[in-house]
Amino acid sequence: MSDEVGTIVEESEPAVLTPATVTLVEGPTFCVSNASGDMEAEVPQGLFFRDMRVISDWRVRVDGVRPHHLSVMSSDPYRTTFLARVPPHGSQSEVLVERTRYVGDGMREDVKVRNLSPRAMTVALSVEVGADFADVFAVKESRVRPQGEVTAHSDGSVLSFDLRSGSAWRGVRVESEGGRARADGLDFRAEVPAHGQWCTTLLVRPSVDKEHASGVFPVGVEPAESAPARRLRAWRENTPRITEIEDPELHRTLRRSLEDLGALRIFDPAHPEDTAVAAGAPWFMALFGRDSLLASYMALSLDQSLALGTLQTLARAQGRKVDPATEEQPGRILHETRFGLDFPLARGGGSVYYGTADATPLFVIVLGELSRWGIAPEAVEALLPHADRALEWVEKYGDRDGDGFVEYQRMTSNGLVNQGWKDSYDGINFADGSLAEPPIALCEVQSYVYAAYVVRSHFAHEAGDLKAVEYWCKRATALKEAFNDRFWLPDRGWYAVGLDRDKRPIDALASNMGHCLWTGIADRDKAEEVAERLLSPEMFTGWGVRTLATTMGAYNPMSYHNGSVWPHDNAILATGLMRYGFVDQAQRVATGILDAAETFDGRLPELFCGFDRGEYEAPVPYPTSCSPQAWAAATPIQLMRALLRIDPWMSHGQVWVAPAWPARYGHLSIHNIPLAGRRVEVGVDGPSTRITGLPEDVEIVRQPRRPLSPAPNHHEQHPGPDTSSGPGSPRGRTP
Repeated sequence: MSDEVGTIVEESEPAVLTPATVTLVEGPTFCVSNASGDMEAEVPQGLFFRDMRVISDWRVRVDGVRPHHLSVMSSDPYRTTFLARVPPHGSQSEVLVERTRYVGDGMREDVKVRNLSPRAMTVALSVEVGADFADVFAVKESRVRPQGEVTAHSDGSVLSFDLRSGSAWRGVRVESEGGRARADGLDFRAEVPAHGQWCTTLLVRPSVDKEHASGVFPVGVEPAESAPARRLRAWRENTPRITEIEDPELHRTLRRSLEDLGALRIFDPAHPEDTAVAAGAPWFMALFGRDSLLASYMALSLDQSLALGTLQTLARAQGRKVDPATEEQPGRILHETRFGLDFPLARGGGSVYYGTADATPLFVIVLGELSRWGIAPEAVEALLPHADRALEWVEKYGDRDGDGFVEYQRMTSNGLVNQGWKDSYDGINFADGSLAEPPIALCEVQSYVYAAYVVRSHFAHEAGDLKAVEYWCKRATALKEAFNDRFWLPDRGWYAVGLDRDKRPIDALASNMGHCLWTGIADRDKAEEVAERLLSPEMFTGWGVRTLATTMGAYNPMSYHNGSVWPHDNAILATGLMRYGFVDQAQRVATGILDAAETFDGRLPELFCGFDRGEYEAPVPYPTSCSPQAWAAATPIQLMRALLRIDPWMSHGQVWVAPAWPARYGHLSIHNIPLAGRRVEVGVDGPSTRITGLPEDVEIVRQPRRPLSPAPNHHEQHPGPDTSSGPGSPRGRTP
């Protein structure tokens, strides 16, 4: 764990990683080393570029001695400094070795040897280098195997490695100042004056099909003026700032979330203006449909450009043809992108895998949310045809048997067996623990489809297309009625996780049904029982809601999806509980997760174990959890928005705000929130709320938003408030 937000120093599994691991991230490039800065091929370490380990070994020695690690000093996600000492040996006095590393389209390492003695000295410095071009997942899972012939070449001060695997060619070039290259490293003769220093720089430049990466930290250019440094400065300047908050731990958690989301941004070289969000560091620094969409949705109150860039990037890769090898289908939104030579989910050399049932309707939901925030209306309009193609996929390919529900079943034996967010092989099971067999129609997928229909009906309404309004209203209404009829288990008091291949309800008590509150597909007469179940001792640990109840056959608090606690899942549940007016329950979930964040030094992991809060004084970490992970990093942002109950609808000139801010957090003041083309300030002090900086023609509605049916001209007759920041029905008065 690091003492700074940007660089990740995590406690590792002893059998897999070294005790302290330092991770640097910049877009698709990341570097994993031990705390000394060295990298070892035998463990999951190295420099990775486009999902391939281009440097597997990197070890610095002084006079043949391994320097003794002193400290890691970090301030940015892409940069860190390693300090070490070489104790006196032979006739040499003590020296200090400083290594400053930058990653971005390769790596730059500045090495400085400082002579702390009153006598000049000459030292031999060597850097041992190796490259195996292993796939990122092979490294992560310790199953590295040769992918082709690797050759090494040394030429003066340059060392290069090449891989040939069939028609593919990968390479890496290590350039040095004043070094002498050999087949497995570089040697330097450092003449260091008394109380002086000697410096050199090494540049690592990967290449794909003989095109060398230019690198973003070239020699002669101050690192502070590099593109990553400028982007990070802009992010810090433009994201909201908490100027007042009584709870210092919550402040630390929110600040760390802002930094981590900034670190997880990725940029398409062909479209550098688009900023998307990767799934997580270090192993998932790639675009994922579901993860990136949900993370960018939860970060909307922080930065809407993440959602816009994610949508635009996903739209460019939207499915165009039927391809069983990658599970591509026309209109389908991808599950995952990878650029390595060994991508098991997409055989035949593909870099994109489409096997997910939920990313496609989520694409439409996030587009609708982005529209309501009022950002880039022309860009949103340009994405609407992609939303229509996504809905065409829902109706033609997603609903495999024409029963109105979206099912999944993999098209290839290499694909994912389960294609919802619980995508482990055993993630979907019955109450007795037996596994459900596909095709499977998940409850949360139907709820996303419902919300997508609702969103599309409102786009049609704003365009004045009454025929389309009627069509999407009917689709949403029919799905909601069918869902509540087929998925509700009246004898249990909860929604089925899904329907299996025989259309049997999968009757486990699981967190999936909380997503049905988020989208509004749940009937109100059933929502109270859902809320009661989610907060029951079988489900709620005190730190958060478990993925699976303790009374279920497959329950295991240390499993990945069958009893663990996922922060992003809880953020969605809390938002859904607020939507239906279950304020106390939503606050319990939100404060439980934020309490857990405090025990993780402000950085929520991907997941943690589902032990009850009464068993241990802190949440038990899940051993291989990603941290930072995008939707976990976005969770505190979404929880804050849900507790503040802020809901904009800019096309109607309204912002709804009705805080349910827990008294324990005291007053709060946030500046620089992007809204309505302005930068606004929100302040909460007990029952008093203020929003300043909005345009004069925007109305502040100081109450929870009321529920609307799929289209503004079809009101639901529900007297109670609908109080979330969830997707689906918009907020405000009918225009």
